[in-house]
Amino acid sequence: MVISRFKYARLLLAARRVIRNDHLILMVLALVVGCASGAAVVAFRETIEIFQSLFYGSGHERLSQHVTGLVWWHVLLAPAVGGLIVGLFIYFFLPNRKPQGVADVIEAEQLHGGWMSSRVGLYSAIASALSIGAGASVGREGPAVHLGASLGAWLARRLQLTRSLNRTLLGCGVAAAVAASFNAPLAGALFANEVVIGHYALKAFAPVVVASVAGTAISRHWFGNFPAFALVDNPLASFWEFPAFVGLGIASAACAILMMHSIVVASDLSKRTPLPSWLKPAVAGLAVGAMALMVPQVLGVGYGVTEDAMLHVYGFGTLLIILVAKIIATAISHGYGFSGGVFSPALVIGAVAGGAYGIVATSIFPDLSSGVPAYTVVG
Repeated sequence: MVISRFKYARLLLAARRVIRNDHLILMVLALVVGCASGAAVVAFRETIEIFQSLFYGSGHERLSQHVTGLVWWHVLLAPAVGGLIVGLFIYFFLPNRKPQGVADVIEAEQLHGGWMSSRVGLYSAIASALSIGAGASVGREGPAVHLGASLGAWLARRLQLTRSLNRTLLGCGVAAAVAASFNAPLAGALFANEVVIGHYALKAFAPVVVASVAGTAISRHWFGNFPAFALVDNPLASFWEFPAFVGLGIASAACAILMMHSIVVASDLSKRTPLPSWLKPAVAGLAVGAMALMVPQVLGVGYGVTEDAMLHVYGFGTLLIILVAKIIATAISHGYGFSGGVFSPALVIGAVAGGAYGIVATSIFPDLSSGVPAYTVVG
């Protein structure tokens, strides 16, 4: 009896030590946030497919190929109707506030101690899902990151954690969201620590890794263990090719600067447009729909277009047309009130710019080129 009581006392003491172990508790919370963020990303992507099916009759990511079989007025009006719905949704559910993304997550982390509104996070995700489903040229990663961060911040707020732990759980939500979006746990952890948290201290890095792996596991369980893009194996042909890659980096940076500047110009133009705010996304949708009649690759996140560019499906002229059209469509979509990120459009722009650059470089130095797909990946 004495021995059993002694064992019970030791077990009770050990349990108390576990409960009071802040590091262990943080790991458990990171696991919870990672699983929740991964599930939220899955739900977000499924919601996009549902909305896209309602607007276009198909939820497939290769929307540009599907719309070629639709009548012209359907392609023209679907983004406009979607824009009207998005505008009204934002007007009634996010009054005086715009849908939020990665920049707002960084602001919350650095300036507000990790505090974020879970309601704004949810409504922003719905507005973004509607925008992407309607065919707006916006990305889904930014809203997914914001949604994951909102979940982490909500849990920290409910548990009344310290400011430091609040910021860490917010980073866990970001890491899990990125990892679940791209099936890349390492990328999720590095992104959260580098961009959002801003350091690699072990106290924050370890739980972020746990959350990132958990988010990836949830995503793989639902979507399968597949890479985000199917790549062609292109070994480096020659070290003399590195100067060409440097030139491609400069060209891609110029395209990125042009895209961001175009978004700023479109935003300024939108402010001077004498229309109610809830109607502006419909105008943007009409413009994007008109562009899609000639260049359907401007619709949606464009992952199918990015993959086709990596597989060298398009010719030089087509790549340039997609490049210009995608920049314009992205600027209009963001400037006139659609909700979403810029990462996916940036991938498309970089891929088609890299493909066009690679065609030129390969034609000039065919024996020194690793192939056009290699330049597409670098771009």
